[in-house]
Amino acid sequence: MSVSMLLGEIRQRVDRVVSEMTDAAVDYDVSVTKPGFGDASSNVAFILAGVLGERPGKIAARVSGAYNAGLGRGGLVVRAVPHASGHVNFEANWPRLSRAILSGSMLDTFGDPNLGQGTRVTVEHTSVNPNKALHIGHVRNVVIGDTISRILRKSGYEVNVLNYVDDSGLQVADIIVGFRHLGFDPEPPPGKKFAQYCGDDVYVRTTERYESDPSLENLRRDALKEIEDASSETAALADRITRRVLADQLETCWRLSVYYDCLNFESQIIRSGLWHKMFEKLKQMNLVELDRSGGKNDGCWVIRDAHARADSRSGRGAGGGSVTHAEPHSGHGVETLGADDGDGDGDGDDTAVATGEADGNDSRDKVIVRSNGTATYIAKDIPYAAWKLGLLDDPFGYARYERAQPPDGSRTLWQTTLGRSEDGAKSFAGERVITVIDSRQSGLQDIIADLMTRFKSRESAYVHLAYESVTLSSDTAKALGMDTQGKRQAHMSGRRGLYVDADSVYDALYAKAVEETAKRHPDLGDERVSLISHAISVGTIRYEMIKQDLDKIITFDLEKSLSLEGDTASYIQYAGARASRILEKAARGRADAVAADPALLTEPFEVGLLKLIGSFDMVVSAAARNYSPKVVARYCHDLAVGFNTFYERGRVLGLDDQKLGDARLFLVHSFRATITKALDLLGISAPEVM
Repeated sequence: MSVSMLLGEIRQRVDRVVSEMTDAAVDYDVSVTKPGFGDASSNVAFILAGVLGERPGKIAARVSGAYNAGLGRGGLVVRAVPHASGHVNFEANWPRLSRAILSGSMLDTFGDPNLGQGTRVTVEHTSVNPNKALHIGHVRNVVIGDTISRILRKSGYEVNVLNYVDDSGLQVADIIVGFRHLGFDPEPPPGKKFAQYCGDDVYVRTTERYESDPSLENLRRDALKEIEDASSETAALADRITRRVLADQLETCWRLSVYYDCLNFESQIIRSGLWHKMFEKLKQMNLVELDRSGGKNDGCWVIRDAHARADSRSGRGAGGGSVTHAEPHSGHGVETLGADDGDGDGDGDDTAVATGEADGNDSRDKVIVRSNGTATYIAKDIPYAAWKLGLLDDPFGYARYERAQPPDGSRTLWQTTLGRSEDGAKSFAGERVITVIDSRQSGLQDIIADLMTRFKSRESAYVHLAYESVTLSSDTAKALGMDTQGKRQAHMSGRRGLYVDADSVYDALYAKAVEETAKRHPDLGDERVSLISHAISVGTIRYEMIKQDLDKIITFDLEKSLSLEGDTASYIQYAGARASRILEKAARGRADAVAADPALLTEPFEVGLLKLIGSFDMVVSAAARNYSPKVVARYCHDLAVGFNTFYERGRVLGLDDQKLGDARLFLVHSFRATITKALDLLGISAPEVM
């Protein structure tokens, strides 16, 4: 039982009161209130005022009187109280409600709203081009996607998580040109990961050479074309390179407690024939039309008057890159020449605009097949979206990925193949698809969402979860070796090599956490210090990526993010560690606590913490309905503030009143259990020592 049960009981009784006052449909709110206004409040009198033609204050008195007249024993409400403003406030039966909250919080299922009831949802995130290591801008995508997946699972959905691997794109062709024609060693220097070497050295230096030696672009075109031929040596080389880079990228994600269910390879999507099946369906449903206008799009297949102009920027990964010339060999994003890194890393350096038929010129019609018969980039995204929704027959087999996912390999990671499945048929399609991509891809994603709605005949079957980019504070950029050129923020650019990879950020945070933890706890061994420091570092990175609204640009600062004060992961984790220290000193487990009497918890700082704990399921529900990780992040911070207030004002151990001490200990157990569950939704652990 939780606070939502209190609100449900209030609504049920108010509905009966309203039905006696009017036959009109009345849509009103019931919500938890601030201290001083009861425990819950409703605006029902304001809504009724428009129906009955009376003052809200007078109606509030009538509603309260009728509500109180119907109260019986055993309910969760003591009484309804009218407020002069017109609100109706409700006082809870805390002796009954507090025991229900505290006992419920001990269960593993506490906070589960069961919104999904087993509905299958597919979440795609990460999808960074396999030509470089993940940088801190990509991490926002990774953490958003993983957190949403956790929240939806907690809410009763069956969730599959996909990572799209663009192993046939231009950025891979750039790496091939570098290795084959520019003399780069196929092995990275000592101490450098292959993904870092490809991104920092091979990719950056190769793209720089295009400006001074335009003839290299012919080699690039040839490499791109040969990659699509599965039997070519170039395709085999591309596969070896991308899989090696992917392995490094996955190591980084696993380090951040991010895991997947299936890897989807673009090369296999291209070779599977999905697009041709999809194109025929589009024509059969009259969703595309052959342009015979004689204009710029004459001879092209177009989506008429597309409701949103597709953003011309490239890529699928963490957001939108940009292009100069759209090419026919497009995959899960725009394939380009002279473009930035193309995975849309949100680095702010993508400014060129696509030209030609691929963008439909000045028309709102969207070209999907050019007059020469080649498909534009959106033509590759459409069948992949349809496959994720199960609208096309699955052409893939599935094999286990060659490396087991940590921590124990129990969550199998599958990868698409064009052969037969090792263990029978698999399905990663969902009734709903959530695709996490930078907001600069919104135009393209709007068109895909509109098409999928028509195919699925259901709104919101395909959801584009957009977000803004990540910058670095000038102090952090300097500390990590970037030249800020006197600017307050550092914008990243993969093409120019101006970015900080995620591993470097983690390493810097980890070093600081080890130093501070060892100083605070000199008696702890190296292994335990390492585990605690890892939890702090991962928590810091993940919390900084999700504590703000998705439509806000993040400025990441190493020093501020590690603070034990303010809105940081460390502050929240420290509150959990405080609770653990109390429980350790008390040396009494949950079974002892459950025997306590929660009716003794009547102080405002105790009731305030109880309210927060009891609101957990409503928080999870709101986060799931709105795809908003921030809702849970804010809750974790509020919960930590509530506990710290309790910690400062209410002694737990050594009280003369043993029964009150036991009741408060029960509350500490409840807080510790709830903050652990809430942080887990954010992919953050709650160490017992900080």
